[in-house]
Amino acid sequence: MKPENLTRVSEFVLLGLSEEPDLQPLLFGLFLSMYLITVLGNLLIILAVSSDSHLHKPMYFFLSNLSFVDICFTSTTIPKMLVNIQTLSKVITYEGCITQMYFFILFGTLDICLLTVMAYDRFVAICHPLHYTVIVHPHLCGLLVLVSWTISVLNSLFQSLMVLRLSFCADLEIPHFFCELNEMIQLACSDTFVNNLVIYFVAVLVGGGSLTGILCSYYRIGSCVRAMSSAQGKYKAFSTCVSHLSVVSLFYLTSLGVYLSSPATHNARSSATASVLYTVVTPMLNPFIYSLRNKDIKGALKRSFGMTA
Repeated sequence: MKPENLTRVSEFVLLGLSEEPDLQPLLFGLFLSMYLITVLGNLLIILAVSSDSHLHKPMYFFLSNLSFVDICFTSTTIPKMLVNIQTLSKVITYEGCITQMYFFILFGTLDICLLTVMAYDRFVAICHPLHYTVIVHPHLCGLLVLVSWTISVLNSLFQSLMVLRLSFCADLEIPHFFCELNEMIQLACSDTFVNNLVIYFVAVLVGGGSLTGILCSYYRIGSCVRAMSSAQGKYKAFSTCVSHLSVVSLFYLTSLGVYLSSPATHNARSSATASVLYTVVTPMLNPFIYSLRNKDIKGALKRSFGMTA
């Protein structure tokens, strides 16, 4: 690499999901609608949990935190994408790109941690119902959320600092709709071996560790449910886990598929499409998945709107 090619980076170009001009209005309307639904739906969950004393329980405390994180997670990428489509400009500054990447990793890691905590909550509720209030007390709930935030902040800060040490060349086009970590590393001119090593290490440690915790929790739940003699009890136990399992499956299958794909088989277009599922679709579906099957939340929302009316 010639020294003159290593210039000071001032901006990147986000190519988005499609470069077809005719598709831009469709993409703008689609993602604007999905973003508004995501924000409104998750705000309703937070409103229901905070305003109704019947929902002041650990399960709903974690759910309201997940809803807040989902709003922030989506807000790190979609507004910038909508602005770029509307202004016909695909440029994002170097500082803006690093900032976007930092918060994207932060809230993405928080999603993973909270889903793991919620799996543990379901395990205690089903396998140790008589000791649930003693084990999952408010102090533990706050501590689990604090630990999740600490892990997420440290991971995001470390990943961002690792990118700051890289040098970039003339080709600054990111084939994505946001500053995705893998894509930025592939644009670097300097050696990225350490960066790739860190990505795989964190994916195994955080993603793999969280997934292992979730699978262990549900293995124990399955064992407890099989031991139940009442068919109604089995149905009730499994029905409380369906929503969480649906979200976990969608989030993990897409996100781990993107970040654990090898560079040899990596395809930017398929990666961007898969990213839509866990960055936009999953946060949008969470309120519907958790509320449609939950009588407590539906009742709290009815009471809240009834009081407002």
